[in-house]
Amino acid sequence: MTEYTTVSIPKDLAERVEGTIEGTSFSSTSDLVRFLLRSIVIQHQRSGGLSEAEFEEIATQLRDLGYLE
Repeated sequence: MTEYTTVSIPKDLAERVEGTIEGTSFSSTSDLVRFLLRSIVIQHQRSGGLSEAEFEEIATQLRDLGYLE
């Protein structure tokens, strides 16, 4: 059985994410966060590490989604 942990985000961000995922295959904020984290980890593992440009691209995407300020 998979164990889980909790990640906290501000409520205003959670509301923005809920609006963003409407009409997508993501059924919850948690689904989107899991997808994003898996994507980052997989990319990191495949490349043996993230280049500065790759890190900045991911940061930009997360910022656009409201996860980073």
